[in-house]
Amino acid sequence: MDYLIRLVKALIPEQYHPIVGEIYRICRSFLYIGNRYICPCCGWRFRVFLPFGVKPRPSAQCPRCGSLERHRLLWLYLKNRTNLFSDNLKVLHFAPEYIFQKTFRFMPNLDYISADLDSPLAMVKVDITNILYDDNSFDVILCSHVLEHVIDDREAMKELFRVLKPGGWAILQAPIPAEHDKTFEDSDIVLPEDRERIFGQKDHVRIYGRDYKDRLEEAGFTVKVDGYVRELGDDKIKKHGLSEDQDIYFCTKQRP
Repeated sequence: MDYLIRLVKALIPEQYHPIVGEIYRICRSFLYIGNRYICPCCGWRFRVFLPFGVKPRPSAQCPRCGSLERHRLLWLYLKNRTNLFSDNLKVLHFAPEYIFQKTFRFMPNLDYISADLDSPLAMVKVDITNILYDDNSFDVILCSHVLEHVIDDREAMKELFRVLKPGGWAILQAPIPAEHDKTFEDSDIVLPEDRERIFGQKDHVRIYGRDYKDRLEEAGFTVKVDGYVRELGDDKIKKHGLSEDQDIYFCTKQRP
């Protein structure tokens, strides 16, 4: 089935790939229906979540919507800890995840824009290091697992801060191994196989450490590293297929 979906994607234009993926996931999901796991993003229940990753992680991917641990955690956080689902907000979403954009784009309280340089899902083409919007344009910015791909991540952080309104908030997530205190990057590491070996993925240009918070603060943000996932308790962590070592980087722009 995986081979078939790759073949179909090779034969049709890229802009239709999300539709193909949606059809595939609908068909696939019926094979795994059960009650052991609940995906908060799509609401479906399954007997298993699927393995996923360069080094496959067990119970990582929802069969229906394709969400991973980080997506399910972010969804719960947005639902339970923010005003995203209740207030009238202008939202900028970088590298939009399909399940999020599918929901947020049609929420009547949101003026929603998704952006990316390459993603066929994005509504506008934007370089995160040179964002085309005016200062103080957005109430909310969502940017998950993007900055580790960006050569000049400090400039990207400054741009994200610039376009966020005073009093606004951003969630800026990145993969941060629990054992890493310091960010490691080396501009001489350019071969995809070397980047995968050292940074964990072929298109990553660094591996962040806990000093990621310091970089965000240098750009101007006030940063709360929120261990929300551990407040949910073991039962919910297991039920939703979450990783208990993932923190939320909740960033705000203080009013003058």
